[in-house]
Amino acid sequence: MTDLSRHADSLRALPPSCGPVRLVAVDGHAGSGKSTFAGRLAAALGGAPVLHLDDLATHEELFGWVRRLREQVLLPLSRGEPARYAPYDWTGRRFGPARTLEPAPVVLVEGVGAGRREVRPWLAALCWMELEREVSWGRGRARDGAGLTEFWNGWTLAEERHFADDPSRPYADLLVRQMPEGYAWQEGPGATAGANRFVTDGRGSTPPY
Repeated sequence: MTDLSRHADSLRALPPSCGPVRLVAVDGHAGSGKSTFAGRLAAALGGAPVLHLDDLATHEELFGWVRRLREQVLLPLSRGEPARYAPYDWTGRRFGPARTLEPAPVVLVEGVGAGRREVRPWLAALCWMELEREVSWGRGRARDGAGLTEFWNGWTLAEERHFADDPSRPYADLLVRQMPEGYAWQEGPGATAGANRFVTDGRGSTPPY
């Protein structure tokens, strides 16, 4: 099924998972199309806010952004308050001016590791971009060009270590694969109680407010 609007309606029907917010993660390997998919899904949701985890990571902390995510984003949203976070400037190697992310019925968080163990209790649903890592990494390298080869060499090692210790795909509610036109969706390994379990019952865990 490639109809984003139907899946957007299903996500809106989820129970709130982070205060009044239904927090939906889009995870997958670097280069798997997470940002593009999240943007299209956000549009289908009527302009849902999207948090890009690249804004919270740094050169020194590729996966060390959990505290910033919790304190700057998750806790305020859980109280129904706007989140304020300082996005990282990957060229200037420093954090920039703060941005505001308003609480909304659905908020998307996209990036490698969006479905990690520290984040899953806050999620209404976890989507995994179903594309093999070598293909994903090849797409990312081609997109960024030869000037970022050294960065990609370090990134792939860091990503491999992260997912070996803290895999997201086994907990995904939905597997999403990009097709020539649109996206194909299927039940993920985390949806263990039926095809629409995550739509009707939520994740069943309580966020650590």
